Amino acid sequence: MATMYAAASASSMLVARPRLPKSSINCSAGLPYLPPRPSVSSFSTSIKNYPESSSRFSTLLVKAEETSSGSVEVNDIIEDLKEKWDGLENKSTVLIYGGGGLVALWLSTVVVGAINSVPLLPKIMELVGLGYTGWFVYRYLLFKSSRKELASDIESLKKKIAGTTE
Repeated sequence: MATMYAAASASSMLVARPRLPKSSINCSAGLPYLPPRPSVSSFSTSIKNYPESSSRFSTLLVKAEETSSGSVEVNDIIEDLKEKWDGLENKSTVLIYGGGGLVALWLSTVVVGAINSVPLLPKIMELVGLGYTGWFVYRYLLFKSSRKELASDIESLKKKIAGTTE
């Protein structure tokens, strides 16, 4: 009993220290030592290939740079949304459809949660989903003619939604 207590107290006294990188690491896989990541917010993008004669495998060095030229201002987005909201004629209709969408999303999560709580039903639904995915791939994606048919169906659906018919 005393030995078990001593062993338990000795194991609880161990302190795990992080390993510090050594200046020269002997790695049997031949991997180079990677220095710690710099804590700089912007990076520069460049790719450099070293000649293959310098090592067994060619080494690729990649640096990334963060640029702010492609960023969109939050104020611009808010101004654009305000302009679109002011341009709407039926604001109540948009609010009703948005609220209905949120209710439908909530209701669907409740239904999925109820189905998921039934013991065998989630696995059956997974099998049904896998079967339908297999059928869809066979029917629309496997052959070139059926891919063209799918593309034309999608285009006609886009035209129906957009309201443009030819």
